[in-house]
Amino acid sequence: MTRASSSTSDNRVFVYEVEGLRQNDQTDNNKYPVRNSSTILIQVPYSRMNEEMRRITRLGGKIIGIRSLSENSTAAGSES
Repeated sequence: MTRASSSTSDNRVFVYEVEGLRQNDQTDNNKYPVRNSSTILIQVPYSRMNEEMRRITRLGGKIIGIRSLSENSTAAGSES
């Protein structure tokens, strides 16, 4: 029984809204440029949430919002 709930949480994806990332040696390895002037959205699997929080902090960013990806798709579907 616990196994089923574990696999359900493993499939969940969250969206981090991040501001303040700056271009540096580590962000130069990304496939996209980083701008200080705006926020970016990063999709993160449930299993990597803590690791991604640490990475964002290391890169000088600040997480200003976290929401479930399923909430986003549900809201988008109900608006049409």
